[in-house]
Formats: sequence, C-alpha cells, structure tokens
Amino acid sequence: MYTHFFRFSEAPFSITPDPAFLYLSPHHHEALAHLLYGTGEAGGFVQLTGEVGTGKTTVIRTLLEQKMPEVDVALILNPRQSTEEFLQSICDELGVAYPDNASLKQLVDHLNRHLLATHSQGRRTVLIIDEAQNLAEDVLEQVRLLTNLETSKEKLLRIMLIGQPELDDLLSRPSLRQLAQRITARFHLTALDRYETAEYIAHRLRVAGGDADIFTPSALRAAFNASQGIPRRINIICDRALLAAYSAGTRTVTAAMVRQAARETAPKRLQRARPLLRLGWIPGLAFAGMLAGAALMQLWSGRPSSPTPSTDDPPPSAQERTPSPEATDALPALVWMPESAPTPTQAPGDAASAPRQDSDLPPEAEGDSAASDPPALSAPALIQETPPLGTQVELLLGLWDSNLEIPAGTAVCNAVRRISLRCLRAEGNWDDLQRFDRPAILTLVAASGARSHVLVRGIDQTTARVVLDGALRPVERSLLDLLWNGEYLLFWRAEEGVDVLRPGDRGPQIEWLRRSMATLTGEPIIAPVSDRFDRALRDQVEAFQARHGLTVDGHVGERTHLMLMQQLQPDDGPRLLAGEG
Repeated sequence: MYTHFFRFSEAPFSITPDPAFLYLSPHHHEALAHLLYGTGEAGGFVQLTGEVGTGKTTVIRTLLEQKMPEVDVALILNPRQSTEEFLQSICDELGVAYPDNASLKQLVDHLNRHLLATHSQGRRTVLIIDEAQNLAEDVLEQVRLLTNLETSKEKLLRIMLIGQPELDDLLSRPSLRQLAQRITARFHLTALDRYETAEYIAHRLRVAGGDADIFTPSALRAAFNASQGIPRRINIICDRALLAAYSAGTRTVTAAMVRQAARETAPKRLQRARPLLRLGWIPGLAFAGMLAGAALMQLWSGRPSSPTPSTDDPPPSAQERTPSPEATDALPALVWMPESAPTPTQAPGDAASAPRQDSDLPPEAEGDSAASDPPALSAPALIQETPPLGTQVELLLGLWDSNLEIPAGTAVCNAVRRISLRCLRAEGNWDDLQRFDRPAILTLVAASGARSHVLVRGIDQTTARVVLDGALRPVERSLLDLLWNGEYLLFWRAEEGVDVLRPGDRGPQIEWLRRSMATLTGEPIIAPVSDRFDRALRDQVEAFQARHGLTVDGHVGERTHLMLMQQLQPDDGPRLLAGEG
C-alpha cells in the first residue's frame, strides 16, 4: 500500500525470513559462523537457541544461500512428527528411496547406505531441525542414534538443533543427557541493542530502495524501546508506523507514530496494561549533561539505562557547530548536544571540560608527542585518564575533516554521510584493526564494570599508541587486552551511492563493482560493462574476501566495501601509525 509512496521496490519490513534483508549484527554473524562450522569437516552437533523473533530462521536461510557445493542439507521445519515420520522426512529431503510401510530399521539402513555413498564421493550431509524445542523425547532419542552413523574417522551426519530457549530445558532432562553430551557447539542468539536496532531499520530501508533517514532519531529510540530489539517485533512495528506516515501524507516517521504502532500491534493483554514509565529523554540541557556518562556507556553496551521520564519534544534547537565533547544521548548512533551541558565527570567551569582546539591532531603534533613518550600506564590510570567518548569521536572525526560541522542533536553516523564517511561499529580483535588500518575507538571495561573509551592511533607488534591529554601515549597491548571488550568504532570512506550489493542485483553500482575488481586484479575493462551481479562477479568478490581475511559470502557488505575502498584509494583518510615514527 505504501511502497510506491515511499519509493520502495518492495516492502522493507516483511516478517518473511528473506536472506536478502539479513542484517548481520555481531551476534547474528557469530550464529552464522557456528552453523558454518557445523557444516565443515570438523563439524559435529551444533545447537542454536534464541527467543521468538530474534532471526534464527533467517540465519538458517542465509546458511542455505552460502556456496557449499559439497554439502547436502536436509531441513526439517515441522518437528511435530512421530519417529517414523521424522526419518521419512529426512529421507525425502535427501532423495533417499525407501519402501512403503518401511520399518524404523529399514529407514535407518537406507539412510546409512546413502550417507556412506555420498561420503565416498567426498560430500558431507547436514541435518537442520528448526523449532527443535517441539521434538518429542522418542524423536530426540532417534536423533541421538543418528549420531552413531559414522566411519572409523568421522560422523556421516552433521546435526543442527535450532530452537527457542525451552530447548535447553528439554535437553537438560536426565533422560536426554546422552544427547546433550554429544553437542559440540552451542550459541544463544540475543536481541539487537539500540545501535543495532537503528542500523537494522536503516539497512532494511536501504535494501528496499528507500531513504535510511525516514525514521527520525526519536522514532528509532521508540522502536527499540517498544520492540526491545526483537527483529520480528521491529518489523511489525515499523511496517505499521510506515502505514501511519502514509495515511498522514508524510514521508517522515515520528516517535509518536512508532509508539502508536506498538500499541496497535501489541497483544490485547498488553494493550490493556497501562505503562508505569517510558524510556526517553528530558530536553533540558542541564539534565542531559547529568545523564551524559551513563548514556555514552549505553551507546556502546546496548544495555538499557535506568528508566527516566520522557516527553515527545525534540531536542533543543541550536546553531550548527563543531561537535562538542558532550555527546549525551544514548541513541543507536552518536548524537551531539550543545557544548553548555557539563559531563558528570567534570564540574561546570572545570577547565578540563572545555572543548579541545586541537582535535584534528596535526601530523607535527603527533610526531612531537611520540618523541617524548611518558612511562607506561597501569590499568586504573588508563581508565581514569581517558577522555569522554564525545571527545574521542571529535578527535577521530578531526583526522578525517577538521572543518566538519554537525548540528547539535544530530546522529553523527548519518551526518558524516554527506562527506561519504560511514561508521563501522563492531566486535573484533587486533587483527581486525590492522586489517582495516584505520584509527579506532576501543571500549574499555574496568574490573568494577566502569566503561571508558580510548582512541587508538597506531599499532605495532606489542604496543598501541593511544591519544591521552592531546598527546600520543604508548600502551602495552597486553594491558589493553585486560580491559578491551572487543568493541570498536571507526570511520571509513565509502563509494557514493553504494550500499549492500548481492548476487542478482543490477544497476550502475554493479558496474562500479566490476570496474573496481578489474582495477585491483589488473584485468582489462571490456566495454560495455555489464550491470548484472552474476556468478563470475560473485566468484571475484569471494576471492577478494578470502585474500583479505573477510567472511566469504559473495556479498559486498560494509566490511567488504570498506576493504575495497582501502585498496582502491590507499591515500584517502588517516591510517594507523606504525612503529615509533
């Protein structure tokens, strides 16, 4: 109904598990990695659990989209079957013939012969059981017996149990302990945090061909609060909110529309319940300053802050200005607030609270600071000396564009798109930072649970050079390993107009991808350049991903796009400093 109005190519928030719309949060990425492990030569028995609507089935569909020519998959979507029906379903999925009225023994024998034959051909067979919490105990016992089908060196059947958290309760029964002991890998898929919820919504809007800014920042907050980061619930609420905007004749979705959509789509018993509190933000500057520290922690951790009073009013208006250190809103993207708001760690009037004037850290300053490195820091001293997150982001942005101005109350990751910058917020390790070769902000967590952030400007084998008090300081990586929780934020330059590209896509973005691949491989560009993402181009993308240590899926997502730009434009933007130079 509203697709034409918003210029979508298709509905962005369908609840059908379409892999084309998959947003791989760090948790979804790890879930997919567990399933891919289960299909490998060392794979065995894998369990994936998650609450209703967290995206388990979509992850399964994405697994099936992977290039696995040597793998045969039997997917069981209806687990409410008898033992005989269960074995028949497996045989039907694998194309195994069996006689009418076959006994359990006959079904297992036919299946075993098939598995031995495919194994001799170098193929692997995977059994995926969705909604496994609904399996009867006698069927689960048959699953255990299927794990006994093996050669002298490996299992013939790799099994994946996908289900809701009740699956854990089911497998904890004493009668099923033998089955539970055979599970070699477990993963629980959690809901999205605030940041990921906003990125999820923007991602689906972009895939559908729409504008990622249709939902206002306050609408994104409302969507998270109402859905608690459950993707299926996000889809239902956002679909109804878009319908409300269409009915009102506006192409902007507001927080009020989202909250109304949440009430209309909630179960009746929840619609009757009167909420005691709503999460939100008071627009007063002083109050925003008081909440700055906790809000900045929530920005990275994704954990809900304590309930606070809320209004529907937008943030206070302000003139455009350079970003201030007091980023005070726990939005799913960084948001600048006016400079007058004090941070909780600095009293009003404290000289340390004033915005820095040297946020761009010119190269000559970097060299001077490196020449007089002070003694190494201890963990408590490092936590204590790190500036607020807003200051760190201001310094990092200054390395890219010292003249960038962002209006107060604006989402940073949206604002920097006008100079073709993108945010990458992810979880990883030192190898990831060195691979992407960009200055990055790390999240540090003290033993007390207190969080802080540090800007890493350079890395060598044993030391990281971080920005503290306007200078570069050497910090042992072993010390940072004790504090860093794996979260990092960096900026990168994107090709204008290019978002996620997938096999089957068409258009000028694909022509750019073809030219880019030809440039990197040194192959001639043959005109006319095809605008279709075909199998040959996918093979090129997968080879590129393999060369650079990326997930090999044939899709050009943000990490692959980032690495492409690193190779195509090596001199564009700041890189990590190496050694002591």
